[in-house]
Amino acid sequence: MIRSFLTVSTGTLASRLLGFARDSLIAALLGTGAVADAFLAAFQLVNVVRRLLSEGALNAALIPAWLRIRDRDGAAAAAAFAGRVLGTVSAALIAMSILLALLMPLVITVVAPGFLGSGTLDLAVENARLMLPYLAFAGPVTVLMGLLNAQGRFALTAFSPLLFNIALIAAIAMLLVWRADASFAAWILAATVGIAGLLQLLMLLSQRSARLATPLRASFDKEMRGFFAKAIPGMIASSGPQWLMVAGAIIASATPSAVSWLYFANRLIELPLGIVGVAMGTVLVPELTRAVSSGDRDAVAHAESRALELATGLALPATLGLIVLAEPIVRLLFEHGAFGAEDSTATARALMWLALGLPAHVLIKALSPAFYARSDTMTPLLATAIGFMVAVVLAVLLGHVFGASGIAASIAAGAWSSALSLLRKGTSEFGFSIDAAARTRLPRIVLAAVTMGALLWLTTGLVPAETHSFKIHSFKIHGLIKFVVLGVQIAAGIVVYGLLLQILGAASWREAVNALKRPS
Repeated sequence: MIRSFLTVSTGTLASRLLGFARDSLIAALLGTGAVADAFLAAFQLVNVVRRLLSEGALNAALIPAWLRIRDRDGAAAAAAFAGRVLGTVSAALIAMSILLALLMPLVITVVAPGFLGSGTLDLAVENARLMLPYLAFAGPVTVLMGLLNAQGRFALTAFSPLLFNIALIAAIAMLLVWRADASFAAWILAATVGIAGLLQLLMLLSQRSARLATPLRASFDKEMRGFFAKAIPGMIASSGPQWLMVAGAIIASATPSAVSWLYFANRLIELPLGIVGVAMGTVLVPELTRAVSSGDRDAVAHAESRALELATGLALPATLGLIVLAEPIVRLLFEHGAFGAEDSTATARALMWLALGLPAHVLIKALSPAFYARSDTMTPLLATAIGFMVAVVLAVLLGHVFGASGIAASIAAGAWSSALSLLRKGTSEFGFSIDAAARTRLPRIVLAAVTMGALLWLTTGLVPAETHSFKIHSFKIHGLIKFVVLGVQIAAGIVVYGLLLQILGAASWREAVNALKRPS
């Protein structure tokens, strides 16, 4: 499992790093004004559907069903089932795209009520409509990725999302060179989103993955209705972090630039969340499904224990690092072009609060597969709904007093509400099995992370104070110094954390190497 986890995590890391490059360019191109708020509100809406379908979300329903049919009725029956799922999902999303295009003014008004009565609403509607073709391509892409994951073929599905960011980066780079008007630039970027979806589909089809789903046909018979009755709640629940951001954007849309500040802060949260969370959904669901189906309690305990160790070991140091280094990271990545110093300060404050919810998001990703493996998708859905409501209520209260920072704190609180709800339900229904090794390692992992965070905090004075930049041979020397110092801080924190894990006996290099050599 560790080897598969790292394969998916590596692909996700590459995609997230390209996402940072993309968003840094978007910040430089659009800034944080009305045009940026409109584009990012529309982009966030499409991103919800993108995450709803992709990055492991559909695996929660498709993989257990596909594996059961293959084991019971054979490969041909599994391929026929997959063909009906592929055809039905594609047809449904085409119809949904057309319906959303017609209703987009109403949809944007609901997700961004603060835009009502301003030109920002019209801009957001135009951008969202241009992005809609992506949804038609996202359906077949998601099903094909899920089928490949069910067979243990994680590499292609892990790296194919890179095309989405590569296409957008190429478009932004051209717009920056042309110095395009912000409104026109947003229009071009919105249209590029659909093209990016097409490229991803063509990449998967070039590997003849469609053979896993034949014959292709749309069907709404009893079996398909039963499948989607389980799939849709799981898909919605798997996109919990995105729904919480939607909750924040609903309230933030009434404050100028707040949608943009929250968006860019959340992009930094999505790096560690993506590395851990996506891999959890992609690798842990099939692993637990096999263990639960066979009745092997030791295998269930092993999968759940390793997942919790990985989640804690990666999420906790990332949380502390983002809180301590929030402002220098935001300034380095986004403070260019139209994105100013005040935007950096507001984004960094929002990031610090959002980071407090990161462990909860990852915990949800680690706990949810235990329900999906037992064909229970309603419990994670209810937990997501609880978190959404908590976030909205608190955002109304805290956002009025503390602005974007208060909304960010509300999103973190919503994430913890969802995580605790899942933990209570799972413990009462079937109990989460944690083996002896995990009980020994987890406190040591926490100690190592806290120690690393404290040492990182002590080094924050090394980051140069803000001064006027000057140029030599077209390079901003001060910015280069900040980049080097911040890079050294992060690298040193990673090294110290690794050494602490080794010293405390929470992990060993030999164990890691053996896990990588072990077949998936």
